[in-house]
Amino acid sequence: MNIFVGSLPYSTTDEELEAAFTEYGEVTSARVIMDRYTGRSRGFGFVEMANQEQAKAAINAMNGKDLQGRALTVNEARPREDRAPKRDRW
Repeated sequence: MNIFVGSLPYSTTDEELEAAFTEYGEVTSARVIMDRYTGRSRGFGFVEMANQEQAKAAINAMNGKDLQGRALTVNEARPREDRAPKRDRW
């Protein structure tokens, strides 16, 4: 199950995100989303967990939990919608 994690502190690393969720089960991957232009965190990320029951337990436990002074927003990730390509503005 893919989990959305919002309101991450900008200093959070992939490893820290993974460690926060490992307590609830096996984490397949954990990724903090970075801005492609600045290289800085965008303040959200995704955690993939193999077991759906463990993922639901993690969502319930981590939603609203404080991480480095910020209350996390945690829920099941929605599928990414296809977006039209951006056109250059000239």
